[in-house]
Amino acid sequence: MGRLDGRVVIVTGAARGQGAQEARLFAAEGARVVLGDVLDGQGGALAEELGTDVARYVHLDVTEEDDWTAAVRAAKEAYGHVDGLVNNAGILRFNELVATPLEEFEQVVRVNQVGCFLGIRTVAPEIEAAGGGTIVNTASYTAMTGMAYVGAYAATKHAVLGLTRVAAVELAAKGIRVNAICPGAVDTPMSNPDGAGPEALDELYRNLVPLGRAGRPEEVAALALFLTGEESSYITGQPFVIDGGWLAGVKLF
Repeated sequence: MGRLDGRVVIVTGAARGQGAQEARLFAAEGARVVLGDVLDGQGGALAEELGTDVARYVHLDVTEEDDWTAAVRAAKEAYGHVDGLVNNAGILRFNELVATPLEEFEQVVRVNQVGCFLGIRTVAPEIEAAGGGTIVNTASYTAMTGMAYVGAYAATKHAVLGLTRVAAVELAAKGIRVNAICPGAVDTPMSNPDGAGPEALDELYRNLVPLGRAGRPEEVAALALFLTGEESSYITGQPFVIDGGWLAGVKLF
């Protein structure tokens, strides 16, 4: 028996990185997964890899209400219901705060914050109708602290934690648990756009992170699985930091 047998989960930003690993792991644990992304080629290829009996790809720009409505419709047409959501889609821009153009700041807010809000607002009623389920929002290590040159990103991830807590309180009576994962440095195309190899990336974080390396997408996926499954049945409204100890403190040697 898989840990998610009978579950139907929408995963956003599922074409690559953390989202792709979450989709693979969820499918391996018995879920049927709706893969949402704007990277149609990669998303479609992943759906083919997993098999159409357990995975469907839908074009989903998380900033667009109509795309969310279409994604839910596609999920129900394919699998009958929706009882899980992983709000994973996000973007990262590096810039000094006072030099950040308004357009850039608003773009990050639209994807990371508004996208999360639209996902909760659109999918929560479907989860309630299915008898309850889970929502996992991807926040960040920077939601728990500050970091230079990622002001827009950090602001949106703080907001995601606020949305998570409010949603958890409001949706608990509807049988919906809502939690957030807060990754630190993880080897994904977003945080590693130049495609540095694992050894080079680990070296970058060796003296910053107590565990001495960057995280792997499959490690984040395992946390998302825990928060989506029954093992976390008495947990809601909480941030879960997965950062190799970075937030705990920086080692000197």
